[in-house]
Amino acid sequence: MDYKFSWPTLALIIVVYVAWGGLLFVDPWWISVPLLGVTIALHASLQHEVLHGHPFKSARKNMALIWLSLSIVIPFARFRDTHLAHHQDALLTDPYDDPETNFVDKQVWNNMPRLVQGALMLNNTLIGRLIIGPVIGLIAFAQSEWRGRTPTTVRQWAGHLPAVGIVLCIVILSPQSLWTYGFAVYLALSILKLRTFLEHQPAERSSHRSVIVERGGLFGFLFLNNNLHVVHHMHPKVPWFQLPQLYRSNRAHYLRCNGGYVYPSYGAIMRAYAWRRKDPVAHPLWQKEP
Repeated sequence: MDYKFSWPTLALIIVVYVAWGGLLFVDPWWISVPLLGVTIALHASLQHEVLHGHPFKSARKNMALIWLSLSIVIPFARFRDTHLAHHQDALLTDPYDDPETNFVDKQVWNNMPRLVQGALMLNNTLIGRLIIGPVIGLIAFAQSEWRGRTPTTVRQWAGHLPAVGIVLCIVILSPQSLWTYGFAVYLALSILKLRTFLEHQPAERSSHRSVIVERGGLFGFLFLNNNLHVVHHMHPKVPWFQLPQLYRSNRAHYLRCNGGYVYPSYGAIMRAYAWRRKDPVAHPLWQKEP
């Protein structure tokens, strides 16, 4: 596919930074924190868009645009590398080789303490994912980063520290407290957990593992149309604003490709799985090779 400059992505990045800076000066906190949470979540979605090659052809220019991670907890370079590894569709949901999986090896699961099992089972309900999912996700990410650390990952974390310093300095200079900003970050991570809750399912065929949520609504915008997730996995270079038309133009094809793994809306998902587990924590199909 020929490269085309993605001006809607650039415009949205500018709007998000301006909105973020303005919201830091909004009082009272119970107005600013929810709006900051939404803005930080949208910024994270834009980071996802940028790592797939938008708005510029130059990866250096793209990184300069989005390197300032407003959530401060995950370096953009690490998100980029782990997410691109996640795009090996044959490995989707693999407990070891998919960096974004929520599944674990059955043997590991059986050896876990009861308290940890209980937390992970709660995390597999939607309400649980929204409440404790950010903590569990950050712990799992930190453990994975420590175990798999290399000189490259250490440099990427070191390169993230100036971004953290810049964001925190701006927050300190604003009327916003570090505590309220922390709440906004947690809210942003929670919003993003709604997107990833059932984004991928265990299935024999890798093409059947990615979901379609047909009516994304406001969340569809916050996720930059990644509710149409199988379309994104099949066309990772297509910009966010073209995904809905691509899906509508050949809906039956995409539903055949993903085996009919589809939900009408996030409201339907909430009604179905608010307090019910969608999937087991232990991967039901994964088997260790002899």
